[in-house]
This record gives sequence, C-alpha cells and structure tokens, in this order.
Amino acid sequence: MEYPDQSGFRQQPRVRMRGTGTDSGEPGQLFDDTSAGQNSGPGGKGPAVYPGQNLLSDPMSNLAMAYGSSLASHGKEMMDKNLDRFIPISKLKYYFAVDTVYVGKKLGLLVFPYMHENWEVRYQQDTPVAPRFDVNAPDLYIPAMAFITYILVAGLALGTQNRFSPEILGMQASSALVWLIIEVLAVLLSLYLVTVNTDLTTIDLVAISGYKYVGMIVGVLVGLLFGRTGYYLSLLWCCASIFVFMLFLHFLDLHELHVPHVCAKTSDEIRSAQESPKQTSFS
Repeated sequence: MEYPDQSGFRQQPRVRMRGTGTDSGEPGQLFDDTSAGQNSGPGGKGPAVYPGQNLLSDPMSNLAMAYGSSLASHGKEMMDKNLDRFIPISKLKYYFAVDTVYVGKKLGLLVFPYMHENWEVRYQQDTPVAPRFDVNAPDLYIPAMAFITYILVAGLALGTQNRFSPEILGMQASSALVWLIIEVLAVLLSLYLVTVNTDLTTIDLVAISGYKYVGMIVGVLVGLLFGRTGYYLSLLWCCASIFVFMLFLHFLDLHELHVPHVCAKTSDEIRSAQESPKQTSFS
C-alpha cells in the first residue's frame, strides 16, 4: 500500500531489484563462483592438472604400454599358429570355394553317379583345383548344409508323427554328429592298420562321410510323400549311389582298370617278360 507522508504527497514504493545492491556501486553476487578452482591449477593460476595426466606423460608408462601391445601381438601369433596346427583354417577356404553350378552338378552326381565317366581329380602344379572348377573335388559346403537340412527335415518328420520336441531334435543332431565322428575315426584306424598310403586327408574323409546326408534327406522326404515303402526304396537307391560314388572316386585306381593290355596278358607273357632281363644280362 501507498502511505501519504506528512507533506500530503504519496510516497512511491521501493522496489527491490534482483542482482543489484541496495546501497551502492558494484552489483551483489548471490552465489559463490566455484568454477575458478576447477579450471585452474594450484593457487588459481594456470590450467588444471588432472591425476592421470602425469601418468600418461610418464616415459615408463609409455614403455609399459608398448611392451603390453607387443606381448598381445606375440600371443595372438602363437595362438594362430597353434590353431592352424589342429584346424587348418587356410585349407578350409579351399573346401568352401564352390558356386551354384558346382553344387547342382555335385548333387546330381551324388544321387545318380552311374553315367559319370571322368572320375579324375584335376591338379594344377601338384595342387588340386578349387571345387567350383572340378565336380570330382571334395568340398565341405554340401556336407555342412546337408547336415543342417537333415536335422530340419528330421524335425519335420517327427512333427508329422506328433513326436516333435526340442530335446528330441537336439538328440537327433548330437547322434548324427557323433556317428559322423565315429565313421571318420574308423576309416582312419583302418587305413593305419592296413598301412595304406593315401592322399586323402582327414578333412577329405569328413567331406566324403558328410555326403551321405544328401541321400538321407532324399529318403526322409520321399518317405513323407509316399510312405514307408517309398522311404525304404529311396534309401536303398541312395545307399547304392553313395557306394558307387565313394568307390570310383576315392578308393580305386581307374588308370589301371582302363589299361587293356594288362588284362590281356597271359601267364606265359608275364613269365617271358620276367626272363627277358636275365637273357640280356648273360649276353
């Protein structure tokens, strides 16, 4: 309210302004300025020095960091070397060098190998060519995809019989993988016991053993469409096909089978061929 003074005039009210002093001069400060202590060093002069700044600028810390990085790189090299000893990653790239044309031809060869004539694996400078250039070369793409597809098709077949469950599907996958490992180990043991020198590696045996999943997929699908009779007939056909494929491609020397004069020789000719060096030595 406005109150009149003794002279009869109204007195204007006093308004208190923010940030201004009531008496004079410099404006008042409501809060203390604490930013100076953070942006300045000791005594309020110069830039601030953080605790980790001296550590990073220390030569000993730089030397320790360099030693740690060199130790980590050396450990990585040792790990890659030991890993390549047991799992040759560089060689695995060869077995996955496939294309669509190769996959189509190889699937047809696995299902119907009876009309195939050239079973020789092509080489280039004592190295087999990539699978996409030679249908006879082993690969791991088809066995890997066939294994996964077989598990899915087996789950579908179990679902049609109202027996599907995640546990049964896991057991199916585990049993298929275990039987594959047992088969490869059995072949390796057989080759060791009979002391057969072969160019087949362990990866080649895994690839060859994995081709059987193609026939198993065909058998399960035919069984779903045509019942039990179709399943057994298709399974018998695929077993015969994979047997012929493995026999002609990896376990027979076809060069000796296709030489006609070897089969035409009689015992007398062989005996005369053995005695001929003796006659030349006496003469």
